[in-house]
Amino acid sequence: MRVFVAGATGAVGRRLVPLLVAAGHEVTGATRTGEGAERLRAQGASAVRAVADAAPDAVVHQLTALANGDRAENGRIRREGTRHLVDAAKRAGVRRIVAQSISWAYAPGDTPAGESTPLDLEAEPPRAGMVDSLRALEEAAAEIGTHVVLRYGTFYGPGTWYARGGPLDAALRGEQAAGDPAGDSARDQAAALVGLPVAGDAVGSFVHVEDAARAAVAALDWPTGTVNIVDDEPAPARAWLPAFAAAVGAPPPAPAADGGREGWERGADNTLARRRPGWRPLHPTWRTGFTAL
Repeated sequence: MRVFVAGATGAVGRRLVPLLVAAGHEVTGATRTGEGAERLRAQGASAVRAVADAAPDAVVHQLTALANGDRAENGRIRREGTRHLVDAAKRAGVRRIVAQSISWAYAPGDTPAGESTPLDLEAEPPRAGMVDSLRALEEAAAEIGTHVVLRYGTFYGPGTWYARGGPLDAALRGEQAAGDPAGDSARDQAAALVGLPVAGDAVGSFVHVEDAARAAVAALDWPTGTVNIVDDEPAPARAWLPAFAAAVGAPPPAPAADGGREGWERGADNTLARRRPGWRPLHPTWRTGFTAL
């Protein structure tokens, strides 16, 4: 196929583009910088600024605005960015889209959420804004004939917040920010991105960034639908956070005093993804995935 990748130079996009090229697709990526264009060309792809210029058969939507932890801007990208991307795709005659969503926006429950679980539309602010932006993204993507929504788990691995030297690593170490006369710590700055590193009962699901990219490639051949792209082991922070700390050589986290699980902190089930052709996680569990950080 001719594939247009929006977000081609992000954490997923940087791994996705070479995989698409290796699979024989003709890949074009959207970029706003000369450096991004050079990166794409080095990976065997072309760089453009508009969907129409690529004349694609399919669009892969991996746009985010999370490099600096700006959640408000990321919500705007989900709502307005997706709207513009889908409108451009429709004008260009695109009939297939694969779009990035997340797996922790489900309504509260006691077991890992499947794809039939509704989104948490009754959430209170500020969570309500995040859920609403995802609803807008997924509804816009559904306007394309064949639409596959990938509800990813928390990304970990190179280029993500959950990596050696990343924000979670810094938060666990509690290091002072270099050259900051106010004495603000890297822990405070990192916690603004990933939250306080407390080993409580909140359950989440992970996916290695390489497995996230591989799922987007496979999804070009999947039927319309929503699919959780997570590893095999949803887990509470009291299990995975000490393992992450050990993997990166950071101090172990403090245990939570009261457990601290919200109803929506339930993880997600990947049964459907494992039934789809072309995808099995290379890192079936964070337990082994963290050791490769």
